[in-house]
Amino acid sequence: MENKKVVILGGGTGLSTLLRGLKNFPLNITAVVSVSDDGKSTGRLRKEFNIPAVGDVRRVLVSLAEIEPLVEKVLNYRFNTNSELNGHTVGNLLLTAMTNITGNMSDGIEQIGKVLNLKGKVLPLTEDNVTLMGKMEDGTIIEGEHNITEAGKKIEEVFYKEKPVICQSVIDELKEADLIIFSMGSLYTSIIPNLISKEVIKAIDESNAKLMYTCNMMTQPGETDGYTISDHIQVLNKYLGSKKINAVVVNNGRIDKDIIEKYSSLEQKDQINLTEKQKEEIKKMGVKIIKNNYVIVEDELIRHNSIKLATDIFTYLMK
Repeated sequence: MENKKVVILGGGTGLSTLLRGLKNFPLNITAVVSVSDDGKSTGRLRKEFNIPAVGDVRRVLVSLAEIEPLVEKVLNYRFNTNSELNGHTVGNLLLTAMTNITGNMSDGIEQIGKVLNLKGKVLPLTEDNVTLMGKMEDGTIIEGEHNITEAGKKIEEVFYKEKPVICQSVIDELKEADLIIFSMGSLYTSIIPNLISKEVIKAIDESNAKLMYTCNMMTQPGETDGYTISDHIQVLNKYLGSKKINAVVVNNGRIDKDIIEKYSSLEQKDQINLTEKQKEEIKKMGVKIIKNNYVIVEDELIRHNSIKLATDIFTYLMK
């Protein structure tokens, strides 16, 4: 029997965490990465070489790779120096070089993927050097992904400054998917940038895929302050076409009080809880709830248990 085809859309740490687990299962995996990040090393490389954002692509490549731990350390190594190299990661520079050598990011990723022995495909949403824009509730328009999050205002909607040309391979993969997953991560600046395209929405609507959202465990300051699980789903449904979210994966595990207090005081983040009221809200939306204790803490950072998460997703897909 042919493996089920799963397409995951997202960016950042959330997408790479999800892929680390899913690559252990007999699945045909395609990761579609939003490329509008404009901060730190990625932002500098975008400006200098006029290329899409490479940082999230690097994280995803590493998470899907079958490589030695030392190679992973090298790719994620960030230079700390007084020269122009300061802040750049080896992986970002490698991706930039390969994009220039092959002529586009998709081919560059494919060539690096062969070296890293990837357990799936990695595709940029677009080859264009796109700029994410945000319209805030007070009417102000903000340019640039990191500026949107840092503005400290409630986001009404996000859109692109220029209309991106979506990679045809992304459209093809979406149409053939059995399951389309929107990963954990920044809702407005990592996940929704994949959905602000008529071509993408049309491809999702034309697919036979179920739509799943793996919900964040914590709110994100500047993006989802005060959001519940159903709030996240409603925002995604607003950007989707005729097909809406069918299932949501949520954490029902307890997070240590000291960790919660640290997050609240330092980062103004709050835990997103699956309350009885939320269960009713989500069921009214016709969304299946997949719940488990996914909490792990690494270096005082809250993360999803990628294997447990992937197991529950695989079980849902095979039913």
